[in-house]
Amino acid sequence: MRGPGARRTLLAAVFLAAVGGCASGEVPAAPRPRPALRIPPRPAGALTGSQFAAATSKASGAERQQRAVDELLAGNVPTFLRTLVPVALGAAGGTARQAATAAADPDAWIWVLPDYLAIGSDEDFLRIPLTLPRAIEIARAWDMYLPTRKMVDAVYHQAEVKLAPRPMPAGPQMRSSDYYLRHQRLIEAARAGRPLGALTAGHKKDIVLTKRLLRRTDHIAIYGWHRSEGDAIQPLSTVHGARYADYSHGLRLVDALALYGGAERRLDTLLVDTTTAAIFSYEGELPRSLVVTMR
Repeated sequence: MRGPGARRTLLAAVFLAAVGGCASGEVPAAPRPRPALRIPPRPAGALTGSQFAAATSKASGAERQQRAVDELLAGNVPTFLRTLVPVALGAAGGTARQAATAAADPDAWIWVLPDYLAIGSDEDFLRIPLTLPRAIEIARAWDMYLPTRKMVDAVYHQAEVKLAPRPMPAGPQMRSSDYYLRHQRLIEAARAGRPLGALTAGHKKDIVLTKRLLRRTDHIAIYGWHRSEGDAIQPLSTVHGARYADYSHGLRLVDALALYGGAERRLDTLLVDTTTAAIFSYEGELPRSLVVTMR
């Protein structure tokens, strides 16, 4: 695994290539995608997505989550998820429709997974719902963050591939490997003919970072599942406990480094700064304790 020095050197090179001839202080119009350096190489002989679903078909929820984290931390992640995609953010506005205008006049850029986190290979992968503690475990290991609602809206509006939500009947089976796999197949049927690695959105609800978690401790916050016109089916919700995960949930992680004011800055510092937080979150400045706890 590359050390922090190598990561900074490579990202600096990516940044310089992205800004090209831009004047000092300008945000480049189109930064390039960049590699997710902290994700380990995929082991030879690692389980495919369908094999993971079969291997955990009779597992308890806790056992399935542990198996998923073990696979992810070992690097069992498709190749297409290892290149992070730039997403523009703008300071103006506090609604999803206003966030959609950010790409035309961006104040900052973040880099995100092009799709939701998955186990397996490019040929056979399974988008894997995670509980909040397990999502945070992965985020910390890979030096990444949960998105805010504003980031989720920006991802959807700038997505190259927009997929309609595919709800399935509610019930206890919603948390089973079988349901995860069935939903995966519905999504892939809808995605047929679209390229892997393109920014893809609309097909899962996001686990998000929000101030509500200060009041609703030990709960998970979910948001999204956008319809084709861009309105989210799932408003921000903290109804479920932190250890809840069902087939409709997805984890789209955000890189720890963002581009603001022509320079790379740590996302955690931008989220807690009163002068920059509104660019990244509808809720404005986030408490440092929340940002630190959620990654």
